[in-house]
This record gives sequence, C-alpha cells and structure tokens, in this order.
Amino acid sequence: MNNIHIPPVVKNLLIINILFFAATYVFQSKGIELAQYLGAFYFDSVYFKVWQPISYMFMHGGFTHILFNMFALYMFGSILESRWGAKRFINFYLITGLGALALQWAVQAFEVYHITGTAINQSPGLLEHLEKGQFNPAQFTEIQAATLHGIYFSPMVGASGAIFGLLVAFGMLYPNTELYIMFIPVPVKAKYIIPIYIVVELFLGVASFQGDSVAHYAHLGGALLGFILVKLWKDKNTFYDYYD
Repeated sequence: MNNIHIPPVVKNLLIINILFFAATYVFQSKGIELAQYLGAFYFDSVYFKVWQPISYMFMHGGFTHILFNMFALYMFGSILESRWGAKRFINFYLITGLGALALQWAVQAFEVYHITGTAINQSPGLLEHLEKGQFNPAQFTEIQAATLHGIYFSPMVGASGAIFGLLVAFGMLYPNTELYIMFIPVPVKAKYIIPIYIVVELFLGVASFQGDSVAHYAHLGGALLGFILVKLWKDKNTFYDYYD
C-alpha cells in the first residue's frame, strides 16, 4: 500500500468534493445555504429536488466530516480503482451512494408512518406548522414533532454512504491487510475491524441517541450495497479473484 498514486476518478472526486465544500462557505457568506439545494431531503419534503440523490454525495457538513471522508476515499478508493478500473469504480461509488440514501429514506418513511399512519403526508398545513415549530400536543408528542421536523426539513449531506461501500469492498478483497486505527496502538486486520465498525453503526442507528445527527442507516445502506455488488460481480465471474 506504499506509494499509492491517485487514479483519475478518485482524483476528480476529491476535487469536486473540495470545490463543493469551498462553495458552501462562499455562498454562506452571501446568506445562501447551499445544503438546502444540494443536500438530500426526504422524498416527500417540499424541498426535495430530483438532482439531490446525486448532489448530496458531494456536500459535507464541516471540516472534520470532509477530511475523514476524503482521506478514506484516497486511501481505499485509490486501491480499488487501480484494481477495478475507472468505469467499474465510479459505478460502484455512485450505486453505493444511492443505496445509502435509499435505506435512509426507507427508515424515515417507516418513522413517518409510525407517527402519522402514512409515509406520504396528506396535510400540507401540518408541515407548515411543523416547519415553524408549531404542533398540536394532542396529536403529537414533542419528540414525535421533532422527528417529523428533522425528516422533512433537514437535508442529508456527505459521501459517507459511498465511503462505507468502499470500506466493505476493501475488507472483502483485502481481508488480511493490517490497518492502523485511531486510539488502537496495534494494527488490526481489515476482516476484523470493518465488520466491527458496521456493527457499531447498526447499534448507533437502532439506539437513536438524542442529539445524534449522523445518518447511520445511510452508512449501513452504502455498506450493504457494497457487499452485494462485490458478491454479484465475483459470482458472475466478472470480478477478479480475491487475494489478500
């Protein structure tokens, strides 16, 4: 893994993400929140636009967010693109990113259905009041109103879903590669650390800790699609043989 060059798709993805990140602050200085247009809203939200399932992958919520995602894209994406080629790599990246959003939407639809009895809101007036922070206590609890508000009026941003797809693919293709993980003083093989990471994400998603704004199910969606794609490609003999 020494002397990794940056192949073309990874290089362009890095550039696009950095440009979007810089543009976010430029527009913000002019009073425009770019995430409101390019982040991915719930499909039933009035703010949802058809381009958001793609554009959300290039938006990030802060420096730490983009730093870790781009570092992972460089480290793992460079190896995978060098192995697969540009076309297969970009297909994998976009499909896992879309899969991440699909699972997040599915979970949100379940939450909306659980609260309102339908995944598609049929009362525009209700959403108008929720957007203003108003709700009928006889109809919803404060937690339910906050959940609906977050689903309908908060966009999802970040390449994390696609990054989790890359992590899973790397773990499947290079299971015995030793990785150094923050706060762990010894190297750990990919086949151990990546499944543990996925289980932690699942726990955090199910637990739904108050104040946690991370889209854990999106991470799981990207990981799931990454696993399925690697298995399908290999089983159909369109993939290279596994090697460590």
